[in-house]
Parts: sequence; C-alpha cells; structure tokens
Amino acid sequence: MASSSPLSVSVIYSPTPRQVHEVQLALPPGSTVLQAIQASGFLELFSLPAPAQTLFGVWGRETSLAESLRENDRVEIYRVLKVDPKVARRERFAKQGSRSAGLFVKKRLGAKGGC
Repeated sequence: MASSSPLSVSVIYSPTPRQVHEVQLALPPGSTVLQAIQASGFLELFSLPAPAQTLFGVWGRETSLAESLRENDRVEIYRVLKVDPKVARRERFAKQGSRSAGLFVKKRLGAKGGC
C-alpha cells in the first residue's frame, strides 16, 4: 500500500566550522536528493557551485543526486576542505611541541613516571 503523505526530510549545510544551517522540508513521495537540495534554497543562499560539482550525502554516506529519499532522511551538503587534516595535525604538533601534546600531557602531583 503506497503512502501519499509527504516525506519529512532535513537538509544540512555548514558553510564554516561551528556554523550549521538546517531546513526541515515536506516533499512529495519519490523525491530525490536534487529536489530536496533545490527546495532548501541553500544553493542560492550560500552561492554554492552547481549540484554536479558538489558532494552530497544522506546520513553521512556519499550519494548521487538521483537517489530517492525516505522518511526522516538527513541530506548533507559537503563543503571542500581548505586544509588537509593530516597537514593541519602535523602543523599543530610542530607548533605545540612533543612535551605539550599527546596522551600523557597531564600528570598528577606525585605520580610515577611512565615505564
């Protein structure tokens, strides 16, 4: 039995770190990722590149624009990383030094040294 009630879908985009925009949408059954993104208005609001040049996902897994959505799906628009995470970690470690970074930085007063 097919349901004709609208799908409840959320579209998420984070233009910068620690800033997240979310829109709740009610879409017709059988809607695709592309239709959800167009209905969200994020393409125009944030001047994003064409959908074919951007990566998208549903619940953290990369997907195509033609993917059909299900009830309560979370569509995510991914932005391009400006810095490779490995490079950023190396730079942070070089800046902090080996004594102030890592697992055993905090020592209790009177604690024995590691073996």
